[in-house]
Order: sequence, then C-alpha cells, then structure tokens
Amino acid sequence: MAAPLFALVDGNNFYVSCERVFRHSLKNTPCVVLSNNDGCAIARSNEAKDLGIKMGAPWFQIRHLQESTGLVALSANFELYGEISDRMMSVVAALGHRQEIYSIDESFIDLSGVSGDLTKRARDIRARVNQWVGIPTCVGIAPTKTLAKLANHIAKQSERKPGSYPVELAQVADLTRLSTAELDALLAATSVGEVWGVGRRIAEQLKAQGVTTVLDLKRMSPAAARAGWSVIFERTVRELQGESCVDLEDVAPPKQEIACTRSFGSAVRDLDELTEAVSEFSARAAQKLRGQAGVTSQVLVFIRTSPFRQTPQYSRSLVVPLRRPTSDTAAITGAAVMGLKAIFKPGFDYAKAGVMLLDIDSSNSEQFELDLEAEDTEQTASHPPRASGARPLLMAALDSLNERYGRGTLKLASAGLVGAPRNWTMKQELRTPAYTTRWEDMPVVRT
Repeated sequence: MAAPLFALVDGNNFYVSCERVFRHSLKNTPCVVLSNNDGCAIARSNEAKDLGIKMGAPWFQIRHLQESTGLVALSANFELYGEISDRMMSVVAALGHRQEIYSIDESFIDLSGVSGDLTKRARDIRARVNQWVGIPTCVGIAPTKTLAKLANHIAKQSERKPGSYPVELAQVADLTRLSTAELDALLAATSVGEVWGVGRRIAEQLKAQGVTTVLDLKRMSPAAARAGWSVIFERTVRELQGESCVDLEDVAPPKQEIACTRSFGSAVRDLDELTEAVSEFSARAAQKLRGQAGVTSQVLVFIRTSPFRQTPQYSRSLVVPLRRPTSDTAAITGAAVMGLKAIFKPGFDYAKAGVMLLDIDSSNSEQFELDLEAEDTEQTASHPPRASGARPLLMAALDSLNERYGRGTLKLASAGLVGAPRNWTMKQELRTPAYTTRWEDMPVVRT
C-alpha cells in the first residue's frame, strides 16, 4: 500500500481573483471584497494587504484610501464565486485520484501512489487552472493534511514575499523533497499560529509555554498535547511529525447545526418585516437540511439590535422544540415565527436576525408515534404513520422549482410578496454582475 501523500490547492485571494476574471482593470490595483451590507473586508488583494489593510477591517475605517491610494471596494458576489469555484475544483481534481473540497477555494487531493515528478505535475495543473478558469493558485504537498496546508502557506509566502522562504518553494511547495534539516529550518521560521487547527487562543497558550514556532510544536510530546488540550490537538502534533491521522473525506459529513443569519440593510422595527426575514431564513435553512437528507428537532430564532449604534439595546433568542423531527419548510418556519413573536419587543431598531436548526439527525431515522394532526382515524401504535407522503413530495417540488427558476420563485406567504420592497435585505451597493449564472448579466463581446 502506497504511503499517504496529500496536496492542498488553494485559490489566491479567491474572491478578489474571481472579480478580476471579468474586470481586468482590477489587476495590480488594491482591491477588497466587503461582507454583507458592505460592512468589512473579507478578501484583499496583495496590493491591499501591502497598504496595511487587515482582514475584517471595517469599511468606514479604510474608505478614505479610495482617494489616496485608488483602493477599489466591491460587495460580495457569492453567486459568482460559487460558480467559479465549481470550475476550479473540476480542473484541480485531475491532480490526483481522490479529492476533498474543503472550502470554496481549497481542495485536498490524494497523491498516494501517483508516479512521476509531482512538483511538475502540480505546476502544470496550476497553469491549467490559471488558463482555463483565470484563478491563480498555490499548491502544498506533504505526507499529512496538516503539513500540506502548512506547505500551501509557505508556497504563498514564498511567492508574495521573496526572501521569507526559499524561492524554489514559491507557488508549489513540496515538503517531501526537503531533507530533515531543511524542513526543520522551514518550520522554525514559521509561527505556530499558522498551523491548521491552532486558533488564536491556543496559539497564545502555546507561546506562553515557550512554543512559538511550528518546529517547537512538532517536538512536543503527543501525550502532553493530549493532556494539555485535547485528542484532536494530539492528532495535530502527530501530523506535524509526519504521521497521517486525517484521511480525505470523499463526502462531506452532515452538519450538526445549520444556520441562516443576516444583518439588515437598514434598521427594522416592525414585527411583520421581521416575520418576512425569519420566514425566508427558515426556508433557506430547511432547504440546506433537505440537501443533506436530515431532519431537525429544534429551531432557534434570535433578533438583536446593533451594538455599534447609539440606540436602546435588546438581544434575545429562543429555542422552539418540534413535535417530531422534520425537514418541512412550513413546520420549521412556523416554529421560528412562533419563537419570534414570543421574543419580539416593540420600540427597538433591530439590526440582525437568524434561524438555526439544532438536534439534526438523518431523515432515515423514524420516530414512531401517533400523529395527532392526521385525519386517518385507523392509525394504531402497531401501524404508526410514516414520513413518506405528500409533504416530502411537496418539499421536493419546492426545491426543484427554486433551483430551476431561481431562489425565491416559490415560497411561503409569510416571507412576503415577490418584488415587494424590503428594508431588511442586504445593501450590497457595490456588487458586480453575476456574469456566469444570469443571462442578463452575461458579458457581450462586440467586434
């Protein structure tokens, strides 16, 4: 059996790179993509990073850079980013024989048993993605997923900051080509906070104990890692030591919780408007739940004012249990709206609301009980009602129509009339067209 070997392919500054595919004027220009309601920077070009713009920087704090540096800001266009991600992942899959799509811009590839010059193979795939999709990427190759993710970081830094790491590791960093001494030198030059799974809190705890570099962490005893933190952290240390503990996930595991939350474009004071928002969030969460063949037993709903506004503050949430596990949009929305009415207080400027589905299980699990709402009077405990029936077919038809004709084509009445003005929708005043998914936004080349 071939020894484990992984590659991590990552799109560089992915959201900005997607925008540059269709707007070549943005190349070599400082650019940021803003979060919902154009609140803060969630993606930055290298030029924007060089200006000192940090991830999550509020837009109002960096807005002045538009005039002084030519900074360009764009609203997030997730419809475009998702479609370009699909294109990139289909090309990247040719690198190896198994693929795990880890996020919208990251993909693990199984290279175990793949022969030939893997560095050249990775550079060829990288060039193909750049030519066919227009997205620049970096590739990290290593015997474990944790080291592969670290190698990807090294490949990016070697390209962006020549001199920080050996130039031959730029764009594609294959750690298997390095000697033990060369690898240890790289790890010694890398902060422990760059390790996959080491968050800010754990990094601070490690540094307080003198573990400041990746090499320090690699030399930690796995038993000490487990005793001081967790079994998962022990696995991280073992992976840094070259022991593969995390295999590829060919199919993403079902989510244990599904949430749909949004900040409003403007303050909302009216219960009817909040009901529309919560109804739409519930419908989106329910569709995601059906997508993973799940059912939920509890629905959490919350509303809150903005802590950044000088107005009276209020924040409240409520968990509403369901009579039986379900993925039915109407049942989930009904529970969420019931919870909303219980926690709503008039007189506040609400800035955000959300719905979260809890206690998720597989739809294959059945809860046998008498259906108190059913019209069939011949139901007995020995012949309980089953989930199969008109409702699942109705939900399947709902999802099919919305997928074919666009989100919101068919929805519950509590979500409001189609085309009616909504104060609670996101601003996104700087959003670019959906070039690849809407006919009316498709670029036209004239000769």
